[in-house]
Amino acid sequence: MTSTTTFTDDEPASPAGITWAGVITRLLAREDLRAAEVGWAVARMVRGEASAAQIAGFLTAFRAKGETAAEIGQLVDALLAEAVTATIPGTTVDIAGTGGDRTGAVNVSTMAAIVAAAAAPEGVTVVKHGGRASSSQTGSADLLEHLGISLEPASGQVARTAVELGITYLFAPRFNPGLRHVSAVRRELATPTVFNLLGPLINPAHPAYQVVGVADRRMAPLVAEVLALRGRAALVVRGSDGLDKFTTTAASEVWIVHAGTTTRTVVDPLDLGIPRARLNDLRGGTAYDNARITRELLAGQRGRIRDVVLLNAAAVLAAATPTTYTHVTGLAEQLREGIAVCAEAIDSGAANALLNRWIHRA
Repeated sequence: MTSTTTFTDDEPASPAGITWAGVITRLLAREDLRAAEVGWAVARMVRGEASAAQIAGFLTAFRAKGETAAEIGQLVDALLAEAVTATIPGTTVDIAGTGGDRTGAVNVSTMAAIVAAAAAPEGVTVVKHGGRASSSQTGSADLLEHLGISLEPASGQVARTAVELGITYLFAPRFNPGLRHVSAVRRELATPTVFNLLGPLINPAHPAYQVVGVADRRMAPLVAEVLALRGRAALVVRGSDGLDKFTTTAASEVWIVHAGTTTRTVVDPLDLGIPRARLNDLRGGTAYDNARITRELLAGQRGRIRDVVLLNAAAVLAAATPTTYTHVTGLAEQLREGIAVCAEAIDSGAANALLNRWIHRA
């Protein structure tokens, strides 16, 4: 005798006839969701109108089915519609990764954001978006908090900080408050979900340029496709060792996104004069440990962590340079030049001074 499992709802269907039972059953049947279903599910989750079981069922079934670029784009639209908008003047750029690489690497993207902001030309502002750790030990918010950065400034203060310092931080729970209803479930699942992909894509400041690191090789070109469909300019990167960032242990795959198209290339740190590292060389620890490592880096300490931070900081500068997208073969040269500029920002004390001003500003 065979048995079947059915999903039931303890609440009426939406006016469009959408229910959790219907949405999750479609996902389990490996059927793509319609835009209305995606929007409905996101609205229910971020408004606190979904149970933990419903959220977990949705995230797990969605991951098992496999997300499409259209579905991810619909999720992004739905989440941004619920977000607090941040208006930052000038040319804005973000660097963020999906997490989930399980390597225990230090907060390279956050450290690179600080260095890049200190090295960036006037008019370019780093608008970092992120939150606490969900599938890793230390998130960007955990690190910045231990460094002394306030995570809860109002939208206007975030904009003023950006204007004054050339860098600011948008704490996801502050600007996407509904995510708190999903965060606890994500932590308990302790495995990457579609929300790992969404984190770098839902910066409410709508940065003009982005560096997006993706740990899952299968998902990296999909994220690039999402950005292309949305008309964004970005560098989507995955280290061949699995890091969700430019790595120095091996080559990195890069999808250059511009004007609705994507072009894949490969960046080898050896070609940029950076020696090979081992993953152990890049490991961090708790937020306290990573804050100490950050301070040592900005104080001028040399080594493998400096190398990987400089490479990723250079990627931020390259991403915010329009010619990077019109002369794809010049990406390596842009990175090489950016590494030198970012190294000077550290060695001159500019990056450390910027962090100290940020702390006192906050």
